[in-house]
Amino acid sequence: MLKNKRTIVVSLAIVAAALSLFCKKKNNGPGTPEPPPQTNTFMNPLLSGADPWVIQRNGFYYYTHTLGNRVGIWKAKNISALGSVPGTTVYTPTAGGPNAANVWAPEIHFLNNKWYIYYTAGSGPDVTQRTWVLENSSTDPLSGTWVDKGKIFAADADFWAIDGSVLEYNGTNYFLWSGRPNQAVQNQNIYIAKMSNPWTLEGPTTMLTQPVLPWEVNGGPVNEGPQIIKNKQGKVFMVYSASGCWTDDYALGIMALKEGGDPLKVEDWTKGQQPVFTKNPEGNAYGPGHNAFFTSPDGQEDWIIYHANSTSGAGCSDKRNVRIQRFQWKADGTPDFGRPVKTGVALEKPSGEQ
Repeated sequence: MLKNKRTIVVSLAIVAAALSLFCKKKNNGPGTPEPPPQTNTFMNPLLSGADPWVIQRNGFYYYTHTLGNRVGIWKAKNISALGSVPGTTVYTPTAGGPNAANVWAPEIHFLNNKWYIYYTAGSGPDVTQRTWVLENSSTDPLSGTWVDKGKIFAADADFWAIDGSVLEYNGTNYFLWSGRPNQAVQNQNIYIAKMSNPWTLEGPTTMLTQPVLPWEVNGGPVNEGPQIIKNKQGKVFMVYSASGCWTDDYALGIMALKEGGDPLKVEDWTKGQQPVFTKNPEGNAYGPGHNAFFTSPDGQEDWIIYHANSTSGAGCSDKRNVRIQRFQWKADGTPDFGRPVKTGVALEKPSGEQ
């Protein structure tokens, strides 16, 4: 009797396994492979592009980079999947206009309950490059209408200008950008001015930094791409790109605003004497820079997004690509970006990605 019971149990197990296999084939269809298992890793680079920017809002990442003749936005739930989501063109300037050519380095900001895009453009010749503003009152920046608010400039510094960004500090907004006062000379400084509204600046303008250190002048003296980051204690840092993007030595520098300081007073800022993020030839990272910052979906990790070249001598071309990596904070509250991580290596995704 016991032997018969065992025989029945074994037979039922065989039937159950056969039914399970039959159901899988029926659900997937003949010859349909099983979906690949989900992985918790990604690899750099994410996609081709230069001058990356990303902002997080309402559970999504809104990303943009230089397209040359228009402004586009990518919307992603997971930043590590950025290369697999489509981009949407949200603004194309009118042909022949003062902002029709060389559309560079757009940034998306959410200010006063509206979306704003700050971008660089000119009429064609490099000397015409200026910073411009678009406004959108829609909840989602991929919908609604982007309104051209014109050029944003300071009356006491109305000259060649690129790479506009915003510092929100103690209830006031400040505009930062890279300017070249003598358009005949390659000498880019970083300036700051108070914003009376998201498309208007008021004087006076302050020059925060000019390229004078040895690592800031490779290929030509350049300070550009100012970006703001704050630590958990609220301390403000400005991270910027230095040296020519046409060199392998494009790198990141840093300035710190003293506690309770006035962003318009250069004496309230301390400039780091050494770069904080430089090339890593062994990791296929040349000329890393023009960055932005974001946190993981769960808010537990801090990440940097930046562009770099995978080979030496590629310069400011369309060979640049976009990468992300996690960074830490030092005991003194300053960011520690480490070195650019190697391409093609599996990295753990930002925590909280689904």
